[in-house]
Amino acid sequence: MPRPDNRKPNELRPCEITPDFVRTADGSCLIRCGGTRVICTASVEESVPPFLKGKNLGWLTAEYSMLPASTGRRKARDGVKKDGRGVEISRLIGRALRQAVDRRFLGERTITIDCDVLEADGGTRTASITGGFVALCCAVDKLIQQGKLKESPIVHQIAAVSAGIVEDVPCLDLCYLEDSAAQTDMNFVMDETGAFVELQGTGEGRAFSRAELNAILALGEKGIQELHELQRKALGQRAEVIAPKRTLVIASNNAHKIQEITEMVGDRLRVISMGEAGFTGDIDENGETFEDNAIIKARAVAKATGFCALGDDSGLSVDALDGAPGVHSARYCGHHGDDKANNDLLIANMADVPAEDRTAEFVCAMALSLPNGEVKTVRGACPGVITFTPRGNGGFGYDPYFEYLSGETFAEMAQEEKNRISHRANAMQLMIPYLEEL
Repeated sequence: MPRPDNRKPNELRPCEITPDFVRTADGSCLIRCGGTRVICTASVEESVPPFLKGKNLGWLTAEYSMLPASTGRRKARDGVKKDGRGVEISRLIGRALRQAVDRRFLGERTITIDCDVLEADGGTRTASITGGFVALCCAVDKLIQQGKLKESPIVHQIAAVSAGIVEDVPCLDLCYLEDSAAQTDMNFVMDETGAFVELQGTGEGRAFSRAELNAILALGEKGIQELHELQRKALGQRAEVIAPKRTLVIASNNAHKIQEITEMVGDRLRVISMGEAGFTGDIDENGETFEDNAIIKARAVAKATGFCALGDDSGLSVDALDGAPGVHSARYCGHHGDDKANNDLLIANMADVPAEDRTAEFVCAMALSLPNGEVKTVRGACPGVITFTPRGNGGFGYDPYFEYLSGETFAEMAQEEKNRISHRANAMQLMIPYLEEL
């Protein structure tokens, strides 16, 4: 079956994306797909709809319209009552592009994507989504350059394309003549992983088989991959705003702790210290629990730096001392960070405690704070006993006196082994699912 423009069934129409087409917009592009041309703009407002006020979430919405001369016959402009088709497509574009953004990282602001069709030759809604994503990226890059965002909230790359069955042949990217005569018409909205954001399909001329559906799906996936490449090419360096590695600031100046957490997190995030993030202030850890102090630290650093922050508070809880030193572990002796004095006081206070009653546990509470103030907390623990004399030359703090179930003190253990079984390791395992959501 020859196609009107002599394309092969699996070929996209010639597609060209010109970014920065509208000088006054926060982000924009002109997208041309065959005979279809759409201007896509992104506008940023420093406010959100009433239903989102105070929730520390951003919003993304879209509007779609066809200019009067975009078709062969003049189309009346939208009046007070919006064109039903335009409203439906506006909602589709908004739904699709909201999947590109983690609104927790957008701040309380709204990005509106406007898609105005200059010329319509089929596929205007899919071209609007594909071009709208480019306009969105341009607007986010501008927010970062202005210092209004520290990191991009864009977590997925979104594009859309049509496919269908014309004269019993599965075809990609239908033009108007094909679309109007298609036996089956489908629209695909997909992300960079191949997951579907939206799938619209109708047997307009006849029902379609599973085999035909599979053929159309394969065409849609191929077209989306090619459109993703075109989007990145059009964006150039600004494509770096698409799903960047998130930054995690460790809310601590303790070099041992930062090293441990960095090794546990691995390369899934860009881990930096408070100093590297530019945080130099003091944090008053005046909470009554480990969780309280972890939250205080994480929120303070996240608010000051604009990055996600991980705070933890850990310490030793001894059963015979009713949970002491507890939240005061680092300053048990009366001043902060004197490991020898802290250990001397601990052993003195346990002088009359027999071996069978010297049970204890290291406790670690972790708090992850997002820049919008959202917090997740977990608690990990590691059981052991307090020895009568110190053993081992490694570790820090109470490690020489804390004997794990294996019979080794933390100070005797290899760092790799300690990282595997410690209270901080156990807390981190519980925290990992939250970090994977960033």
